[in-house]
Amino acid sequence: MKRIYLDYAATTPVLKEVLDEMLPYFSENFANPATLYASGKKAKNALEEARHVIADFINAKSDEIVFTSGGTESNNFAIKGLASANKDKNHIITSSIEHHAILEPLKFLKSQGYEITYIPVDCDGLVNPKDIEEAITDKTLLISIMHANNEIGTIQPIEEIGKIAKKHKIYFHTDAVQTLGHIDIDVEKLNVDLLSASSHKIYGPNGVGLLYIRKGVKINPFMHGGEQEFKKRASTHNLAGIVGFKKAIQIAKNEMYSEAKRLTYLRDKLINGILENIEETKLNGHRQKRLPNNVNISLSHIEGESILLSLDMFNIECATGSACTSSTLMSSHVILAIGVPAETAHSSIRFTLGKFTTEEDIDYVLKSLIQVVNNLRLMSPLTN
Repeated sequence: MKRIYLDYAATTPVLKEVLDEMLPYFSENFANPATLYASGKKAKNALEEARHVIADFINAKSDEIVFTSGGTESNNFAIKGLASANKDKNHIITSSIEHHAILEPLKFLKSQGYEITYIPVDCDGLVNPKDIEEAITDKTLLISIMHANNEIGTIQPIEEIGKIAKKHKIYFHTDAVQTLGHIDIDVEKLNVDLLSASSHKIYGPNGVGLLYIRKGVKINPFMHGGEQEFKKRASTHNLAGIVGFKKAIQIAKNEMYSEAKRLTYLRDKLINGILENIEETKLNGHRQKRLPNNVNISLSHIEGESILLSLDMFNIECATGSACTSSTLMSSHVILAIGVPAETAHSSIRFTLGKFTTEEDIDYVLKSLIQVVNNLRLMSPLTN
């Protein structure tokens, strides 16, 4: 029996078309884009073509795209690079449900004397833009709010927050790792100054990402060495990866709307099937303002890890939280932040659907999950 993969928010498989596009850049067109001879110029052309395609996809200028190793580096670059270049301000505003790739750099800056304000979210995981505006001081350097949450799928009012940041002349960054290629991104409409994204969430290769940096943003390099990437990010280019990223973007451009419609249907079928057929369940995240592929459910009286391991025996692969923290037994900071009690937070499980998810898969998952939950609750002392 095939394995049903429902952890696309963690990572996605590289599409064959993407791999085919990449292969020549491993052994044939392998030259360093920084060199001046013919094969180097050919590599440089491929690099700049990729930059143009990706910039166009988010309505940015080509020289506003800096290639990185992924979302974590991009987030670190945005936060630490701004802090390094703007030492006259030491206050940063973020939300309580950001990814650890935001929270950890901010924790580091706090140890260096920065003041960090964590804006709470409501029971659906939404930030109130008014709370952000009220937190602004004359020392505020940056507002960083993720475009959509990786665990509960809630999509934030980025455009409205961006207008607030623009009005107060404060830099605005968004972590768009979960949204690039899945929902519309227009950096002009969103009013963002910096935006992080990653290739491996959209069926491209691991180890490639980007940081959009609006022209005029005062930012220092995060990595030092050579003069690659407009002197903003040193290191020899991962050309094969960047070419693969470009191809993944091109495919997303052609399929994004139809795929979002298909996944939304499957998502809602899974949500409704769980809520209607399993007692004491709760959907985490906003019902409508959520990613097309995200289902996060709390199932009372049983541990999420037990559900995950039991489903694995049914050849179903999912997650209990973000992939970066799934090996820990701590309750998700995201689930706790939306007001779910700790004991219930432990029972949360996340399904994220993708390109190869079928309706038959969803039917099988529903049937299997009902059986798993019933069996686990019979054995749980919490139900007796």
